Amino acid sequence: MLMPRKMKFRKQQRGKRRGLSGRGQEITFGKFAIKAISCGWVSARQIEAARRAMTRHVKRGGEIWIRVFPDKPVTTTSAETPMGSGKGSLDHFVAVVKPGRILFEMDGVTPDVAKEAMRLAARKLSVKTSYITKQE
Repeated sequence: MLMPRKMKFRKQQRGKRRGLSGRGQEITFGKFAIKAISCGWVSARQIEAARRAMTRHVKRGGEIWIRVFPDKPVTTTSAETPMGSGKGSLDHFVAVVKPGRILFEMDGVTPDVAKEAMRLAARKLSVKTSYITKQE
């Protein structure tokens, strides 16, 4: 599972998710990509599930690049905990995704295989996405 090696602070505040992605909007490495068209948090488990779905569909052929990294810690409190008992312990990590962000890229496969693999991966993610290709 993806997670940071080291963190300066163990617990973070939630933050705002408005606006467009400031970077990561261009296809850099491959020819085919999934682009986010809504904002949200994508967990490390979702990223791994999407990566596995793509890898299995292309039968371990081609190349896949993951363009997001889950570096935001999310905390949870246990069930039936009374109010005022402080912030919960660290539970999992998420990547903050804004509209326009490239999530995955792929190369080395045919366009039909890439589109189907990306469709399978997009089903695993909690944000709305679109399939795009590089304009040469």
